Amino acid sequence: MSDDRLVIAGREFKSRLWVGTGKYKDFIETKKAIEASGADVVTVAVRRVNITDRSKENLLDYLDPKKYTILPNTAGCYTVEDALRYARLGRAAGVSDLVKLEVIGDERTLFPDTAGLIEAARILVKEGFIVLPYTNDDPIVAQKLVDIGCPAVMPLAAPIGSGLGIRNPYNLKIILETVKAPVIVDAGVGTASDAALAMELGADAVLMNTAIAGAKDPIMMAEAMKYGVEAGRLAFKAGRIPRKLYANASSPIEGML
Repeated sequence: MSDDRLVIAGREFKSRLWVGTGKYKDFIETKKAIEASGADVVTVAVRRVNITDRSKENLLDYLDPKKYTILPNTAGCYTVEDALRYARLGRAAGVSDLVKLEVIGDERTLFPDTAGLIEAARILVKEGFIVLPYTNDDPIVAQKLVDIGCPAVMPLAAPIGSGLGIRNPYNLKIILETVKAPVIVDAGVGTASDAALAMELGADAVLMNTAIAGAKDPIMMAEAMKYGVEAGRLAFKAGRIPRKLYANASSPIEGML
């Protein structure tokens, strides 16, 4: 898999598992889980985690910038104005011009406000950000985001932190077939088989946080997710056999008496 690199906006990533940094008991556990996952993209909530004040304990002190791509995100933002503010803060702090853009529309489900997302994405793209939008599994919205200049889209598998796995594989499949940009399945993964399924469908990567941080053993689960993503990717590239209603003998019967 070493030559199977993911490329987004001219940037190359060796791992197709991207991870978040929330909900761990401390920064030490966060670091260990990230190392076990093999991920090289780590997303950080600008609103919730200190990455701007270097005089205080800082998550970035535990992550080697030569080893990881830090992806600031706008988690917790319910308005376009808030999302723009935190995206700009992340870049102003010197973290990255990459941003995982979230504009949340509902506090209970944490589903995206797609109209607000498109508006914020359009503004940030014009400002030179590399915008990776967290969206729902609507193929039309995904296409609109790519059309305005987002180099990848991040449709949810299920509500954030739910662990329900992929609830609508058919919509994801449509997105994968119609959107000419990398697709990163984001939110709702519960275990390694969910990650493997996303990759088997053809996703370019999977992003997760709660599934690892909320596990009984986050370090072990991080490793399991690494293998799940790798197995799913290999299976997708290998090409599965067609599904058939009836049996098909695996041994040849020609020439048998």
